[in-house]
Amino acid sequence: MPSRSPSCAAVVLAASLLLSGAGGKAQAQNQCRSLMPIGGAGEPVVQKRISADRLVGSTNWNTDFTVDRGFSNYRVKLQSASTASGTFPVAVFLRFTDGSNLQLVNQNLTLAPKEQRNLGPFPGVPGKRTSKVNVRVGASSMPGSTGFSYRVSAQGCP
Repeated sequence: MPSRSPSCAAVVLAASLLLSGAGGKAQAQNQCRSLMPIGGAGEPVVQKRISADRLVGSTNWNTDFTVDRGFSNYRVKLQSASTASGTFPVAVFLRFTDGSNLQLVNQNLTLAPKEQRNLGPFPGVPGKRTSKVNVRVGASSMPGSTGFSYRVSAQGCP
């Protein structure tokens, strides 16, 4: 009577599929590195409140995260730090060393208090060197978002 136990080859195949599948993804995600905000306080997470649009001067809508080496993809985390639900106009860009950029996100996210959204992964662009991940939260067309607070961070992943 033939044995019902799995063969050694089947066990090895199953183990290698597990490691290259979900296990491999988890390992790659754990190797992601926090990108540091330019002009920040040395912490990878920035907390801001959406300011009103200005006729003179600049708004606080943009947060740039420096990219000091090449990554295969990028991720952004946005979390509401407000006590009420609100709509957050969000745009995410990759900025390149040649001065060009690529918009990855342009949407209005409605977030409950403490709700977090993970945006990405966004692949790097072959042949371009990414210098910054720019996250803009706020828009002239959405004055109702003024005053909402949020936390934002970015990661580069192998």
